[in-house]
Amino acid sequence: MSIQEYIAENKLEWMNVFSGKTQSYAYAYRGCLVITEGKVISTDKSLPPKEIVKQVLLATNHDTIDFLACELTTINLFEGFVNKYKAYLTPEGKYLLFISDMNGKGKFVYEGITFYAYGLDESSVWNELVDFADLSKGDLKKMSDKEKIDAVCDEMKRTTLRISDKTYDEIKASQSEQGKLSFGAV
Repeated sequence: MSIQEYIAENKLEWMNVFSGKTQSYAYAYRGCLVITEGKVISTDKSLPPKEIVKQVLLATNHDTIDFLACELTTINLFEGFVNKYKAYLTPEGKYLLFISDMNGKGKFVYEGITFYAYGLDESSVWNELVDFADLSKGDLKKMSDKEKIDAVCDEMKRTTLRISDKTYDEIKASQSEQGKLSFGAV
């Protein structure tokens, strides 16, 4: 079963912006992904998910995930996320985590898979990726949704991320109390 089939069959899409084929990828996805489902009320109705990863950008040409970037509102969601999707995470993939309650950054290996973790306080995953990839926001505005996904994912897969090696325990220890800052009307 491919990652696309797994997500669809288990109804793991949440507030998706894009799900489908692009010019560069057999499957790409933007939106949120469910970690823990909500309570099932009936065969066709359930409560919203209990836990999700936000601002997901996923792209692949295989049954597994080639590229993934997402926001974890807390590092406490990480292990649940990996358990839910570990069959589709590989040592060859590139996985970026933007964690709202983390100070600093670091590259770490968890269950043989490398993750790049960054604190996320005022920005969005998309804006961070555009900056990392050194893409022009003006050029991106002229593109379709599919073209934007291809441009960001293609460039991010080529980009060398210079980040210090840490252990998973060091990443967990960098958890802060504050979390992501919100601006504007509440």
